[in-house]
Amino acid sequence: MVAVLDIEAVSKSFADKTKPIPVLDNVSFSVDEEFVCLVGPSGCGKSTLLRIAAGLEHADSGRVLFKGDPVTQPTPKIAMVFQLFGLLPWKTALENVEVPLEIHGLDRETRHARAVEYLRKVELEGSENTYPHDLSGGMKQRVGIARALALEPDVLLMDEPFSSLDELTAKTLRELALKIWREPRPPNTFLMVSHNVEEAVFMADRVLVMSPRPGRLVGEVTIDIPRPRVKFARSTSYFQHVDRVLALLEKGKEEYAQPAAVTKPARRQRAKHR
Repeated sequence: MVAVLDIEAVSKSFADKTKPIPVLDNVSFSVDEEFVCLVGPSGCGKSTLLRIAAGLEHADSGRVLFKGDPVTQPTPKIAMVFQLFGLLPWKTALENVEVPLEIHGLDRETRHARAVEYLRKVELEGSENTYPHDLSGGMKQRVGIARALALEPDVLLMDEPFSSLDELTAKTLRELALKIWREPRPPNTFLMVSHNVEEAVFMADRVLVMSPRPGRLVGEVTIDIPRPRVKFARSTSYFQHVDRVLALLEKGKEEYAQPAAVTKPARRQRAKHR
């Protein structure tokens, strides 16, 4: 069976003044209709991997497949929520949500109606005509989420979407994201980067763990805690899962903190169904 999203042997380097700096080394995994979190040390290529999956950057080798087809450029079927909002300051909340819809050729009436619908979905009804400088950080991120959802994608990529927010606001938006994911309509496939291990365990079906740069896949932890998880968030089982993720992070630090190999056989790790 074809997965929704396949990351196959992806490697990436960035050039500096003297030599290439390897960022990702032969990363392979698959994601189906599930919520997957990707964790790892700063600089290990997590955000770069998300941008490659979104078609915003190209891998040096390997490929990304969406339902079996190569991803070579941005597609409305794969949307991304950015860490630092990425809103245009001269446009209102409504206009910011409309931008990608206009790029993809939707007529004015359709994109207006859809922007209004998704701002309501993220609980920003009444703030449609507000500019970003008058919005709180949490409200800006809600606009960013609405903008991604308005494309009605099959896959939602989220790059540390709550890391710049206070904990109360982050908690509210985590629950909002999970509410959206649980709905029967797309997107049903979420891939989120996080530095917060407890956040990852709270939200994910599986947590994938990466090594220090160059990022390699160290392993994964399946989170079998029942949903909704609010009442389990301080349980023994919850912290056992957190400890497993932390142990993999430590393993990656000890075993993989070394130069990337020039070549390495691909290892494909299929995701489990929810």
